[in-house]
Amino acid sequence: MDNLGNLLDGFGNVLTPMNLLIALLGVTIGTAVGVLPGIGTAMTVALLLPVTYGMEPTQAFIMFAGIFYGGMYGGSTTSILLNTPGESSSVVTAIEGNKMAKAGRAAQALATAAIGSFVAGTIATLLLVLVTPPMVTFAISLGAPDYLALMLLSFVAVTAVLGASRVRGFASLLLGLVIGTIGIDAVSGQQRLTLGIPQLADGIDVVVVAVGIFAVGEALWIAAHLRRRATEVIPVGRPWMGRQDWRRSWKPWLRGTAFGFPFGALPAGGAEIPTFLSYATEKKLTKHPEEFGRGAIEGVAGPEAANNASAAGTLVPMLAIGLPTNATAAVMLAAFQQYGIQPGPLLFERESALVWTLIASLFVGNLLLLVLNLPLAPAWARLLRIPRPYLYAGILFFASMGAYAVNAQPFDLFLLLTLGLLGFGMRRFGLPILPLIVGVVLGPRAELQGRRALQLSGGELHGLIGGRVSWAIYATILVVVLWPALRRFVLSGVRGRLATR
Repeated sequence: MDNLGNLLDGFGNVLTPMNLLIALLGVTIGTAVGVLPGIGTAMTVALLLPVTYGMEPTQAFIMFAGIFYGGMYGGSTTSILLNTPGESSSVVTAIEGNKMAKAGRAAQALATAAIGSFVAGTIATLLLVLVTPPMVTFAISLGAPDYLALMLLSFVAVTAVLGASRVRGFASLLLGLVIGTIGIDAVSGQQRLTLGIPQLADGIDVVVVAVGIFAVGEALWIAAHLRRRATEVIPVGRPWMGRQDWRRSWKPWLRGTAFGFPFGALPAGGAEIPTFLSYATEKKLTKHPEEFGRGAIEGVAGPEAANNASAAGTLVPMLAIGLPTNATAAVMLAAFQQYGIQPGPLLFERESALVWTLIASLFVGNLLLLVLNLPLAPAWARLLRIPRPYLYAGILFFASMGAYAVNAQPFDLFLLLTLGLLGFGMRRFGLPILPLIVGVVLGPRAELQGRRALQLSGGELHGLIGGRVSWAIYATILVVVLWPALRRFVLSGVRGRLATR
């Protein structure tokens, strides 16, 4: 009942004219960046971090939450109308959605995507309200060794699961850990990796890192692969659904939600895996298998629900434990630190009003997105007509202004360009971005927890192990690391037995 009362207080804070305006601004920006391929919600939140310095933390996070949810909505529009996913999690939607659009059913595809996102987002946010407080209670019981183990699991998960190569994932993580250690050691007072440059003594601000890697790196990458061909948008009227469309969509919406929420809460679970699982499930359960590959509405409804449900799931470990499971959550974690707020088990106690207002804003943002997307979905696709040189020139301008605003030092502009070139190089050689950001954000915190664990044990290494929780986490890490070798060994054994028969 306390949680319900806190949530009602959160609604009271959100439902003020100014906060509603900020929520509307957030979902509008989020939808726009979801429509535009290559920009993404992580880059947008990173760009807006410096802009929100003068805002109240509550208002800033209402905007960030709107951008986060809006990006999920917007990605489906271009997937359906242009076969060009604005977000990686909308790739599966394009398989059936674009086929429906070409068959003259774009209105139905857009409607099931928007309504499915609303249904899944609402249910997943309710689950967020129910699941997060028990997780906070569990997190309070954890000690320094357990937190260290959790952060190591996060490091291993984002490097082992994401991207085509584990080596590239670990290389990206190592880059992030190196950047995170730059500055003065809090214990010994010695400078680390500063190269004798006084401006690096305080370390590199995570805002500069995020803006450089995401915004400048992406702008340079797009400039190197610029195409000037105009984008053709499939014309469509106002989205609507018939009775048969509703009948075929509501079960995929619920199943997609069941896939998306738990995967969003897992380290490196993300939205890509549950959208593929949802698509495969709907293809297997459908009563119209002949339509799959030609424009089946279930193939749009399920993945879009899974996509949005995973967004709410992502907030569970971020708020309760302080662990980001995707790039946007990592940048939002940096935003908490920007305001001097530490996400984790004590967040609900110290910043109760902020947390419950943020959760209430997710419900409001979901409703605003439905109102915004149903009538205006075709108009959003016209954003793709903006010439890319103008679009990315504007991004570079705002990135430079934002980086300079952090410390008002010209040196930060040099850092921004250097990190932008690093981001460009990572895209060129296929290194995933998320492990680097996670390394920068969590690296110093993992070091702090490791030192605490050693201090408590008098410097003995067994102090890093802790209790049953850390043992279970280390066992999980071992399975994740050794799984490719184990799978290869098992498969070779099975093949050998079949060959002898």
